[in-house]
Amino acid sequence: QVQLVESGGGLVQAGGSLRLSCAASGSIFSINAMAWYRQAPGKQRELVAHSTSGISTKYADSVKGRFAISRDNAKNMVYLQMNSLKPEDTAVYYCNADISTGWGRWNNYWGQGTQVTVSS
Repeated sequence: QVQLVESGGGLVQAGGSLRLSCAASGSIFSINAMAWYRQAPGKQRELVAHSTSGISTKYADSVKGRFAISRDNAKNMVYLQMNSLKPEDTAVYYCNADISTGWGRWNNYWGQGTQVTVSS
């Protein structure tokens, strides 16, 4: 059983910062890609930031230069530092990861989400 648990969401004024954390736990053999997605009311879930084994990263154009994804592979954690937040960043943020629970056994997992609300 593998779980992803996010934390760090909340209410912040425009221009402020938040740091989201996601902890992966359970019978983890290896973790490859880890990512953050978000879903605003009435909109589709979208990729915010992606990290491949902590080597390469990519970001949605809307967050480039403001958000940064990082990982602590020893702790099976991924973070999202969000700076210069805008009201349009308001959404539920989800952690996502490709996790192996044994040789050749890979699955994609989602966290339960954490709400980020940016007031104007």
